[in-house]
Amino acid sequence: MGMIVCGAAMAQAASATTSPAVQAAPADFRARLPQDEVIYFLLPDRFENGNRGNDTGGIPGGKLQNGFDPTDEGFYHGGDLTGLTRRLDYIQGLGATAVWVAPVFKNKPVQGEPGREFSGAHGYWITDFTSVDPHFGTNEEFAALVQAAHARGMKVYMDIIANHTADVIRYRECPKNDCAYRSRADYPYSRQGGVEGAAINDGFDGSNFDRLTSPNYAYTPYLPAGEETVKVPTWLNDPIYYHNRGDTTFTGESSTEGDFAGLDDLFTENPRVVQGMIEIYGDWIDRYGVDGFRIDTARHVNPEFWQAFVPAMLERAKAKGIPNFHIFGEVYDHDPAMLARFTQVDRYPAVLDFAFQSTATDVANGVKGTDALARLFMADALYAGGEQGAMQLPTFLGNHDMGRIGGFIAKAHPEASDEELLARDALAHALMMFSRGAPVLYYGDEQGFAGEGGYGAARADMFTSQVADYARHKRIGGDHAPFDTSAPLYQRIAEMARIRAADPALRRGRQIVRFAGDKPGLFAVSRVIDGEPGETLILYNTSTEALTANVEVAAASQKWNSLRGTCPTTASAPGTIRVSVPPLDYMICVSEGQE
Repeated sequence: MGMIVCGAAMAQAASATTSPAVQAAPADFRARLPQDEVIYFLLPDRFENGNRGNDTGGIPGGKLQNGFDPTDEGFYHGGDLTGLTRRLDYIQGLGATAVWVAPVFKNKPVQGEPGREFSGAHGYWITDFTSVDPHFGTNEEFAALVQAAHARGMKVYMDIIANHTADVIRYRECPKNDCAYRSRADYPYSRQGGVEGAAINDGFDGSNFDRLTSPNYAYTPYLPAGEETVKVPTWLNDPIYYHNRGDTTFTGESSTEGDFAGLDDLFTENPRVVQGMIEIYGDWIDRYGVDGFRIDTARHVNPEFWQAFVPAMLERAKAKGIPNFHIFGEVYDHDPAMLARFTQVDRYPAVLDFAFQSTATDVANGVKGTDALARLFMADALYAGGEQGAMQLPTFLGNHDMGRIGGFIAKAHPEASDEELLARDALAHALMMFSRGAPVLYYGDEQGFAGEGGYGAARADMFTSQVADYARHKRIGGDHAPFDTSAPLYQRIAEMARIRAADPALRRGRQIVRFAGDKPGLFAVSRVIDGEPGETLILYNTSTEALTANVEVAAASQKWNSLRGTCPTTASAPGTIRVSVPPLDYMICVSEGQE
């Protein structure tokens, strides 16, 4: 496997505490387009503990009160914003240019019925949308994080939620908090408790919300004693601003109007909710100058909400001097047509590319031929803006919900050698790093974290963990000390990031599939910036045997240089280049000709 070594970059990565003043931010970091970034996604609780004084969030009692138990994968482990800020050099040394941080807002520390309690360590059970969770630190420490990142020329993306809040509202009909979804047809807004019930909400037609005065159409919602004012801003404490129809089945109307695993589902059709969310998140832009939003559960909100919210956020960012604010939604679906719908109808600039995730994983594992990627990229025409719009889709290989790429590879190849697992993991990252889109690195993957499944098993601590299961999880590339910049995957990904940063075509170039087959083997793509000379040719070998092949290129691409691997210096004939690619590896060749 080839390796480009940059001593200065690796020396920089070795320090976890370099002062922001040492690494002055480029004056134009705001000018970078979304597709220019390499994004590093992390959960603050699982990344680095910089202040043990906030481990319990200042909440007295035990784990069921404050949520802290570093031995339990479902509870807070102590990671915080101070720790993250101290590790920015580690992240930057990997080649990441933007940090996507899981929600930092104040959460309900513990929820769930007796015996099934779980903590809000992940950040998605918000009670106060205006403050940082005290387990993670303070608003001032969040400001310090953003300032430190910007001083290095790095961007900060916030993970936000507009679909739901923490589970506070209860229904009197369901003391076990297990209400099934009740539809609009069976429980219309005009009747209390069903079509035979008393008349309520006289004249409400689904749009005139001044006529919606009672929330008792499907169930009888109430706020438990002691939690009547727990949510901030205060308007969020009124049940009238929630759907109150019971738990979603993730089908039909319940997908947008049902409670997501009991979480209070906001009535996002209501103009007060729309304006309230615009005020909340616009204020985070104004106060901290963050550079983008990843939006959770995007598919579970009505399109009209996003049609108002997204342009309001982009306008707020522009007014703050942030011209390339990156907004991307979570639409958990592997069908590119469904993903594209949210850019066409809901008007999202981008969505997380789940279709790429599944396809790249299968191709890197040799489960599918390389033509699966070619078919995927043909669907780019479906996105708003077509192929150009698809450029800013965040691509990824795994995450905190589904699991890690290392785990997918290890499961697909249980008898493989450590060398093969490492090669496939690196190859999967190369498929992501050099294809169209903005690549997302999931924290810990660069240390070889593999996990043993999704959700809790994919949320291991970067710092030394006290969770027994995490300690026995497989590491691809071998075990290393926390934040070890010599780990094989850290170095290979850092190499990819340096190559990507050095060649604008690998970030902004139009993508042309040059070769794909129905079996594991060669996949070749060119990246071309229209109007500029030359092309950058990326050649992948997803098979376990070396291959040699002729690959079609532009007729003007006669002279070639090697960016990685050993490329021929000249074309075999006008329009053809002959290449040899090692097994489970990749090469990058750059031509000097005119496209």
